Amino acid sequence: MSQLESAIRECLEGDIDPYLGTDLISAGALTAIEIENGKACVKIELGFPIERYGAILKARLTEKFSTIENATIEIQLSAKVVAREVQKGTKRLPEIRNIIAIASGKGGVGKSTTAANLAIALQQEGGKVGVLDADIYGPSQTRMLASGGRPESRDGKSMEPQVSYQLQTMSIGNLIEEDTPMIWRGPMVTGALEQLLNDTNWRDLDYLVVDLPPGTGDIQLTLCQKIPVSGAIIVTTPQDIALLDARKGLKMFEKVNVPVLGIVENMSVHICSQCGHAEHIFGSGGGESMSKQFGVDLIGSLPLDISIREGVDNGRPTVAIEPDSAIADSYRDIARRIAARLALRARDYSAKFPNIVIQNT
Repeated sequence: MSQLESAIRECLEGDIDPYLGTDLISAGALTAIEIENGKACVKIELGFPIERYGAILKARLTEKFSTIENATIEIQLSAKVVAREVQKGTKRLPEIRNIIAIASGKGGVGKSTTAANLAIALQQEGGKVGVLDADIYGPSQTRMLASGGRPESRDGKSMEPQVSYQLQTMSIGNLIEEDTPMIWRGPMVTGALEQLLNDTNWRDLDYLVVDLPPGTGDIQLTLCQKIPVSGAIIVTTPQDIALLDARKGLKMFEKVNVPVLGIVENMSVHICSQCGHAEHIFGSGGGESMSKQFGVDLIGSLPLDISIREGVDNGRPTVAIEPDSAIADSYRDIARRIAARLALRARDYSAKFPNIVIQNT
C-alpha cells in the first residue's frame, strides 16, 4: 500500500458519516482507490440515494483530503440500492427491492402525513419510490398525494399504480368513493391489502413505503406476517398516552422479526407563527426516553406546523411544494437516516437461489 493510499484511508476512517453512523470503509462504501502518476481517484458507492446529499458528502471529504500534502485527489460518488433481508416466511416481490412500513400504536399522531412526506423526500434524493396505503378502513393517501381516481387495468387482472409527485401509489381509496365506509372483518381486510400489493404493477422500486393502519391488533399483526418488510419506522408524539401505544407497536415488530429502523417523534414542538415562541404542547423528551428504553434510535423530530397540515389536506405535501424549506430539510434528513440504516442491513439473496423441483422419473 502506497503512502498516499494509506493517508486517504486514514482520512476516511476518521470521518463518521452522520447517516450511516460509521465511517465509509466500515460501511463497505469504499470500492476503490486508484493511483496513477501521483494522482488518486477515490471511488465510493453508497447503498442509499444521494442526489442532494452527494454534494454535501463530497465537500466534506474534499476538506478531509486537503490535509494530505502535495496530493491531487478526485472523488467519484455513486449510489446503488439493493434488496435487503425480509422476515422469514415471506418472499420479496421482484419489482420491489425494499418495503418500509410506517406504523404507529394509535391514530392521530400524524403517521400518514409523515409517510407521504418521507416518500417524497426519498424520491427527491434519487430513489424510485412507491406508496401503498394499507389503511383499508381509513385511507388518506389519495387525498394527501392528490392521487385519486380509478387505476387503469390493461389485462383485466392487474392494476397500474397511480403516479403523483413522481411516486407510484395505490390505495383502496382509488377503488371506492371517499365517503364509503369499509364494513369488513379482518380476513377481508387482509385479503384486500394483499391484492393491492400483489396485483399492482409496481415498476422497479427501490422503496415501497407502506402506510400501515394504526394499532397493534390482529389485522396489523397479520399484515406484518404476510408483507415482506425490510424495516419499520415507529411514528409517535411526545405525549405519554401516544408513547404507551407506540411501545406496543415496536414490540409487535419484534414478535414478527421485522427490524425497527428508528423512531420519529412528530409534533415535537410548536413555533408560534406570530411571535416565534416555542412550546412543547404534547410534552418533551418522550421519543428520546423510548429510544433509550428499547435501544432503538430516535432518528428525527418534526414540528407541529400548520403548513404541514394544510399541505396534505390539499394534496400538496410540504416536501414537494416547498422543497427548500426547513421543514422539508427535516423530512429529508430523516429519510436519509432510514435509507442509510437499511443499507447497513444484510442483503437479500433469495432471488439468486435456484428453484428445486422434485420429479418422478
